[in-house]
Amino acid sequence: MHRVMIHPATYDNCAKAVDLAFEKFPLEIAGKKVMIKPNLLRSSSANEHIVTHPALLRAVVAKVESLSPAKIVVGDNPGLFGYGDNEKCFQETGLMDAAGPHYRNIGDDIRKLPFNPDFMPEIGISKDVLDADILISLPKFKTHGLTVMTGAIKNSYGILPGAQKARLHGIAGSPERFHQVIVEVFRQRVPDLYIMDAVVGMEGNGPASPDLREIGVILASDNAVAMDAVVARMMGLDPGCLRFLQIAREMGLGDFDAARIQVDGDMPVLEDFKLPPLGGEAIAGDPDVIQILEAKTLLRPKVDPELCTACGACVDHCPVDALEFPDAYPVVEADTCITCFCCQEICPEKAISLSE
Repeated sequence: MHRVMIHPATYDNCAKAVDLAFEKFPLEIAGKKVMIKPNLLRSSSANEHIVTHPALLRAVVAKVESLSPAKIVVGDNPGLFGYGDNEKCFQETGLMDAAGPHYRNIGDDIRKLPFNPDFMPEIGISKDVLDADILISLPKFKTHGLTVMTGAIKNSYGILPGAQKARLHGIAGSPERFHQVIVEVFRQRVPDLYIMDAVVGMEGNGPASPDLREIGVILASDNAVAMDAVVARMMGLDPGCLRFLQIAREMGLGDFDAARIQVDGDMPVLEDFKLPPLGGEAIAGDPDVIQILEAKTLLRPKVDPELCTACGACVDHCPVDALEFPDAYPVVEADTCITCFCCQEICPEKAISLSE
């Protein structure tokens, strides 16, 4: 039996819901390395509700601090319009301030792992995610034009730095195969706790829709499939219609059957909630979106010789050895590059830009 907590909250008092989440789903945090991952789609203001609200991140950070961890890291890799700009996205959303001294640019160091060869033989994942003893995920209650909703499982797509996300979009080729991709990424490092910002949610054609919905709750669970199933039902949707939940259940990652989920609290079902098409047509068939995705996969690092000091940090941190020093400054081997953009994130002189 899985459990999902639903507790009334505002951004002013969400710390109470966070305290309750840690009571219901206790973690042995003392002396551990803890990674906290919000949902950071792109640069935006907090009142656009495109990202996890800073108030929730601040409350979770404070709670974890009180439990005496050895180390806290707060970070995420932003989506399509934020590749290579982790710090800027954190600053402009207010999440940098909420993270306090614990913010880390998790895009500047990655580790390669084997992946499903039907898509890519290997992927690069932020090392901080893999090194964490405890991973806490802070998804946002939102719709998504390709996966219908984005929640606990989809939030883990941000463990991939750079344009690997766009490459996998393109390789998947269809909404159904992309549903499998996000589950394959999710299971590389399954989080230990999920606390969802559903104080203000998003409907319509997310994940950056202007259509917002006052919901007034925080959700928490230690199982992503169960949490996403509850979110789907709140949206008025049968979770069994979502292919990524079907795949996750087939992989033994959880269950979306209502009889196997204990809901602690009142579950509101939102009337006339606006959903994107169930087939993913809102994004998959959009030629403008396809063009943007293809353009992102063609990006490669380019060094500005006027700014480069030849310190070698980019070469040392490249997980696939795609950078070398043939002369006074590094150049990239385009066919070897996996577009993680780790080099751009790590460069102390900001001498690396992205170009086709």
